[in-house]
Amino acid sequence: MHYTLSDIILDTVQNSIEAGARNITLLVSEDAEKFSVSVKDDGKGMDASQIGSVFDPFFTEAGKHMNRKVGLGLPFLKQLCDTTGGSAAVESQKGAGTLLKYEFPLNHIDLPPLGDLPEAILMLFNYPGEFELVFTRRKGGKEYSFARSELAEAVGGLGNAFSLKLAREYLSSYGGDFRSF
Repeated sequence: MHYTLSDIILDTVQNSIEAGARNITLLVSEDAEKFSVSVKDDGKGMDASQIGSVFDPFFTEAGKHMNRKVGLGLPFLKQLCDTTGGSAAVESQKGAGTLLKYEFPLNHIDLPPLGDLPEAILMLFNYPGEFELVFTRRKGGKEYSFARSELAEAVGGLGNAFSLKLAREYLSSYGGDFRSF
């Protein structure tokens, strides 16, 4: 099980990266009643049979995970949705990408805390590979958005400790206090 909502976000976006997506959009939205996430990609997509199995803990795409035979991220997501009265849905088309949406009611006692969202986004931006990830955050009638390429350009790349330090500072200052935005 995941400890925070940021862990879930990290896991679900990693699925897009591992599916060979070149373009990924991540929307994290929060209002007074619910916390919602949408992950859309242009990766390899899934056929109807795969879509029907993504929340099954005994299913994983062959060869997806190098050092393990199962992937439990989406089944754990579904379990948390069921436990908290939330929802999760997947739309996909083979060769055209996938859209994953999930949401949770904020008032449920079993909902994990948000966790360190800036660090999760930084980890995703620093994931190896050639892809663009656009992150959008909506909360309290406000919204901000930025892309992986913007962050890399702003801090001179993401490949060394100094750049990562600058990236953390950038994420924390973008649009005000990132953590409590």
